[in-house]
Amino acid sequence: MTRTDHRHRHLARIAEVRAGRSAEKVGYPIGIRKTEVVRTAVVGGLLRVTLGGPGTEGFEAHAPDEHVKLLFPSPDGSLPLPEPDGTMLRWPRPMPVSREYTVRRFDPVAGEIDIDVAPHDGGLASTWARTVRPGAVVHVAGPPGGLIVPHAYDRYLLAGDLTALPAIARRLEELPGNARGWAFVEVADATQEMELSAPEGFEVRWLHRGDRPAGTGGALARAVTAVTVPEGERVYVWAAGEAGQVKPLRRWVRDELRLDRADQDITGYWKRGVADFDEDGH
Repeated sequence: MTRTDHRHRHLARIAEVRAGRSAEKVGYPIGIRKTEVVRTAVVGGLLRVTLGGPGTEGFEAHAPDEHVKLLFPSPDGSLPLPEPDGTMLRWPRPMPVSREYTVRRFDPVAGEIDIDVAPHDGGLASTWARTVRPGAVVHVAGPPGGLIVPHAYDRYLLAGDLTALPAIARRLEELPGNARGWAFVEVADATQEMELSAPEGFEVRWLHRGDRPAGTGGALARAVTAVTVPEGERVYVWAAGEAGQVKPLRRWVRDELRLDRADQDITGYWKRGVADFDEDGH
């Protein structure tokens, strides 16, 4: 009997969704990889860590909001790793300490993965990103999949804070040159801004919160909900950031824009006062 090879069927599904009319999350085979730090840099308000080495070969990167888990050793230096289990991973108990980050860039030719970390005082990953040196070993799990958004929408609305900026920047780069829409990014001040490669038909607005703590205030929601979508046009809305700040946007897309579930993705990436917050509970 001939066994069917299902390892690459997600690629066919990704192609189908890209050619379709509505966005859809598509899962990839989940791997565990041993990488090493190639270099670090400060990019606007973000700390960029570039990973490389033989472990990046065959890395899956298909969607701007896809994420990986960076695994960190326990205080005693041990790091129990998950094991491949078909297209999934079998995780040890107790689970290793990890943090999830967007894949900002993957260059298959150079074999490099960029991870942009939003710094905050006392944060495990931000402390690591500030102090790690080239040559350090980093184990990376994932991505488990990503949101595939077709280029069939008339306009795109992207919004978020510094934690959402890597995904917003990558989506702006990967949209076609004739795409139209809006991008709103809340940062502390102009020092946290960066150059974005947005299509000409995009309005990019940086919102400065000043001395107000990150994750507080309603500036992002006010700016986004002031947008008027032209009559008869299809819009896709993607927003992420502090859970409380993006919550009003869910009501807006439901009650005002009346978007179908497939035409929106609004996610709490973090929550004030909660370490390693995960809105999806995984």
